Amino acid sequence: MTAPEREAPSIDTESVRRDFPILGRPVQGKRLVYLDNASSTQKPSCVIRAADDFYRESYANVHRGPYELSKTATDLMESSRRKVARFIGVDDSAEIIFTRNATEGFNLVSYAWGLANLKPGHEILISEMEHNANLIPWQILAQRTEARLRFIPVDLKTETLDLSNIDRLLSERTRLVSVTQMSNAVGTINPVREIARRAHAVGALCMVDGAQSVPHFPVDVKDLGCDFLSFSAHKMLGPTGVGVLWGRREILESMPPFLGGGDMIKDVWPDRATWNVLPHKYEAGTPNIAGIVAFGAALDYLETLGMENVRRHEIEMTQYALHALGEVPGISLYGVSETPLRGGVVSFNLQGVDSRDVGAMADREGIAIRVGNHCSPLLMARYGVPGTCRVSFYVYNDRSDIDSLVVALKKMWGSV
Repeated sequence: MTAPEREAPSIDTESVRRDFPILGRPVQGKRLVYLDNASSTQKPSCVIRAADDFYRESYANVHRGPYELSKTATDLMESSRRKVARFIGVDDSAEIIFTRNATEGFNLVSYAWGLANLKPGHEILISEMEHNANLIPWQILAQRTEARLRFIPVDLKTETLDLSNIDRLLSERTRLVSVTQMSNAVGTINPVREIARRAHAVGALCMVDGAQSVPHFPVDVKDLGCDFLSFSAHKMLGPTGVGVLWGRREILESMPPFLGGGDMIKDVWPDRATWNVLPHKYEAGTPNIAGIVAFGAALDYLETLGMENVRRHEIEMTQYALHALGEVPGISLYGVSETPLRGGVVSFNLQGVDSRDVGAMADREGIAIRVGNHCSPLLMARYGVPGTCRVSFYVYNDRSDIDSLVVALKKMWGSV
């Protein structure tokens, strides 16, 4: 296999790396090679500084105080909300609901929309490619409502979703279709626009798992045509403890609240209450204000790089990784070979070597990779493996990171 030609880089990774303090620390006495970005990304100095500055200079609770600090904190948090809206093509920032993570977004929709709308005999359609965050909430919902969970299968020949029978899977009983835009386990990018169109044709809503897509390439909800989108800040240079649920206003306004408490109410009587306007209706209690403010800094950083450049960089990294890893003896690679159809994720196994042993060996070389089923047990079952080794890229990775991994894998293969 011929190595991909080296073109002018989409991103100056040498410059970018200097923005990430943790990448300067050694691990096991070696240079840190961080290749677990599908799980969580590292944080640039501007994000760390934004959280620190907020606590040092602007901290107060939001939406409640008439004093200057509270107004400043509220302005900073709402500025981040508007940045999120612009980032995903939303005109109305009140449709942006801050959660703890993408998982909470699925649970919010499951409880607030699902329990109010699903009845016995109704159906929820997801795929065999889903992360547990887009599986377990629907399992619980189906059990509570006596609805039925159905699955779009994976075609192992193409390693993509098999949509050939989707018209048989969809019917007047279907109430929700929820699919990932990009697989966290093998990187496959799914045609969610077409799936959303098919869902709407039978009167169903469509929810998209954007946890792996929103951080890695341009996403516009109007273009997707979906009704809900959920993703996490920590997978896109932001802090942990912050997620986003976007939903169409008319649907969010029709749903009951998810959590009860402060700031989600309008009026309260001894036996009842009325609910606040969007987005506050779904943001009970004090939010992770510092994290939300810092998330705004992460979005600024990504927009400075340009999401088109982020995508091109990851295509370049994936092409190089598939070539370089393909030269390792005894390796099996998973996922589609056409890089335009996959994100910056490459999963593999070494013949006769447990993925956990590969991960431990990589760590001894200062290389952080993921091993196991990646919270996608249905997909691993389709492949007939208990798990894989997964490398995933972001804006600070370059070819030298892949080269280090390949050297380590060849060294391990030679010792087996």
